[in-house]
Amino acid sequence: MPLLRRRDLLQRSASALLTAALTLTGLPSLAQTGGHPGIELTQLSTERGDDGLLLSYTVRLELSKDVEDALYKGVAVVFVAEAELFKSRWYWYDKPKVRIVRRWRLAYQPLTRHWRLSFDGLSRSYNTLNEALGVMRRSSQWRISDNVSGEDDHYVIFSFRLDTDELPRPMQIGLGGQNDWNLAVQRRITVTQGR
Repeated sequence: MPLLRRRDLLQRSASALLTAALTLTGLPSLAQTGGHPGIELTQLSTERGDDGLLLSYTVRLELSKDVEDALYKGVAVVFVAEAELFKSRWYWYDKPKVRIVRRWRLAYQPLTRHWRLSFDGLSRSYNTLNEALGVMRRSSQWRISDNVSGEDDHYVIFSFRLDTDELPRPMQIGLGGQNDWNLAVQRRITVTQGR
């Protein structure tokens, strides 16, 4: 898994062990207690079209209280969607072909009480946090490659995450083991044979 960091793997393993331990002891896990903030990839698909390889996704994204508090205090956060296309090879490592990244910068404007979302050098204001998050939660027909030959086996590794490296340095130091800031999801999807 080229995009997952060792820290992410350790945190996910610890979370899985905690859930297993809670299940064995009969205590409810965080997911069962209802509404724990986090991130989940609910839909991911690829399609070969006239414009090339297109990717569509939908993410369920719920911010934790810590992240919302930081936003209301004027700290901007950056979310990243990344898609990397690979060609499968039986004789060697899979060949990376394309890597596409989208970045959104979300900030609260206390004077106007609006949310500002910046993407590709363009900014737009929203009345509520939910409206601003809705723009990032889904994308349809995102072109990630111009052409993919039909006879080759390809797959895409897609990830969506809160980029904690973009936070102010003093905040990064204190985030070590805080799961509230660990908003990330990743999935591999095979490119279906098509046109």
